[in-house]
Amino acid sequence: METWYFLAGLFLMTMLAFLAWATISKKRTEERLEDPDAPKSSLAKDGPGPNPVTAPRR
Repeated sequence: METWYFLAGLFLMTMLAFLAWATISKKRTEERLEDPDAPKSSLAKDGPGPNPVTAPRR
């Protein structure tokens, strides 16, 4: 029976850690979206595009 309490506690702690990580990540993303000076992604349509110097060669 002690094993089940341990597993349940481990599950709950893991879920709490994941929810905390997701909440912090969401907050950072929203702050970055609101920042007009944040650099655009190279994958965005209006972004700078890939850098030909550092692009992988085929």
